[in-house]
Amino acid sequence: MKMITLSINGESRALDVDPATPLLWVVRDYAGLTGTKFGCGIAQCGACIVRIDGRPVRSCITPASAVVGRQITTIEGINGDKTGLHPVQQAWIDEQVPQCGYCQSGQIMAAAALLDRIPSPTDADIDAAMSGVVCRCGTYPRIRKGIKRAAAAIAQTPVPENDDG
Repeated sequence: MKMITLSINGESRALDVDPATPLLWVVRDYAGLTGTKFGCGIAQCGACIVRIDGRPVRSCITPASAVVGRQITTIEGINGDKTGLHPVQQAWIDEQVPQCGYCQSGQIMAAAALLDRIPSPTDADIDAAMSGVVCRCGTYPRIRKGIKRAAAAIAQTPVPENDDG
């Protein structure tokens, strides 16, 4: 064990952990932020996605030592210091995206990163950004609609009426 300091959701946290511990377990077990989920443990499903310096990263294979000095954002901190929900979170509610909900924190983190990079994504942009973030319930059409709704909310434009996703 070693004391390392991580910046999680804008807060500096000194944690006594093995530096090789995957960030997923540091966030969940040491920082007490349980919104990030364990799915497969081999970076294949995306349930564990957090953002490191704004980019989506699979936390299950990222050692804590690799993120010292970098900005870690979990689902709990996705809206920064703003009150209320992030536009992606609100769109997820409005479009009733989750079914079981297990993958949703990873889906939301990946979608928010996409919208930061590409404010008005095409279907191809969405497919590329969200590929590999597995939803076993198959809510992909609702995920696409949610991303489009969030993009419209961020741009403050109306959501298309007959958009099937």
